[in-house]
Amino acid sequence: MNQTLRSKDFILMVIGQIISLFGNAAIRFALPLYLLNLTGSSALYGTVTACAFIPAILLSPVGGIVADRVNKRNIMVILDFFTAAVICVFSLLMDKGSLILLVTVTLMLLYGIAGAYQPSVQASIPALVNPEHFMAANSIINTVSSFAALTGPVIGGILYSAYGLKPVLWVCTVCFFLSAVMELFIKIPFQKQTSKGGIWKTAKTDFAESIRFIRKEKPVIGKALLAVCGINLFLAAMITVALPYLVTEVFDLEAAQANRLYGFAEGALAAGGLLGGIGAGIFADRLAIQKSGSLIIACAVSVFPLSVSLAFFSSGIVNYIVITACCFAVMVFSTVLTVQMMAFIQTETPQNLIGKVIAVIFTVCMCAQPLGNALYGILFEICKGFEYAVVLFSGIVSLILAVHTSKIFRNFFAP
Repeated sequence: MNQTLRSKDFILMVIGQIISLFGNAAIRFALPLYLLNLTGSSALYGTVTACAFIPAILLSPVGGIVADRVNKRNIMVILDFFTAAVICVFSLLMDKGSLILLVTVTLMLLYGIAGAYQPSVQASIPALVNPEHFMAANSIINTVSSFAALTGPVIGGILYSAYGLKPVLWVCTVCFFLSAVMELFIKIPFQKQTSKGGIWKTAKTDFAESIRFIRKEKPVIGKALLAVCGINLFLAAMITVALPYLVTEVFDLEAAQANRLYGFAEGALAAGGLLGGIGAGIFADRLAIQKSGSLIIACAVSVFPLSVSLAFFSSGIVNYIVITACCFAVMVFSTVLTVQMMAFIQTETPQNLIGKVIAVIFTVCMCAQPLGNALYGILFEICKGFEYAVVLFSGIVSLILAVHTSKIFRNFFAP
């Protein structure tokens, strides 16, 4: 097989990702916003999005184990078809029963599917390209993800503002169906692994093996994971809750305008990821892993202007511009860090462990997100009129954690 970035299978996977991730970005934008518009409660929004992360945390390790033992293409195809079915069912039931419960269950299913899906995508890269192309391949995948996240909320926001939720649902259903059909034509090399014992024993053994690898053979991964977990708790969760809440409920903006501007803000977030992914690919040879901590410091510093703006400016448009710029900067730095770390992990991890190790990493990184979402939903509810204090708290704690993480990277990779 021609293991280059131009191989048919890698190109098909990239195109399938564009379509699937576009649908994912649009539906994840529209459903929580629909709930927030109906209730106006940041606490409820934070709680629902927190609940949505729980299945992703639980199913990510399962996805990693399955990715190493089942053909990765089949996993992606089945999960894309299943996602299309979930959205179809939601669209048929949304006018019946408890909407809050239905949105919560649907988001939990969507996040759970994504948690099981992503290890297969990342684990496919070492099977489709040569090691010298890992950094570039990860850059392409992250760029595609950011491009989809850029266009998904923008187009989803326009459709949602003009026509309501249902057109967004049908567009997303078509996206997942098309992605699944395209993935049927991908050929990913697969070598079946032997299983010792039943399903539960195999799963327990595989999970323990991946934990041992992270703790004993590559301890820098474990230490960095704990630090990133803290950043997710205090920084990523704040942005997740603050962006929709501040733009649609706090800033002095007309409702329809606020929804559109929120879509553009999500698009700016994705544009930051797009720029970061492209930059990581262009400067791959210059990105030293021991300097990764500086990228986390840059992410933390990027939120301080938002706190200042909220404290001293009352204009909704001014604060909107500042929050959009801050989120853009955070995404640029965090995407470069993600590409850099993923390429390092794929290079250092054996093929028979790659899916499980990536799944453990995703799981640990996601663990803090539900708690953080719920925490910031409550904090913003309590601190109405003093939202700048919540953002300032997030920035200070994140900066302390970022400095500590930077020391870990420098000390571990010191010559």
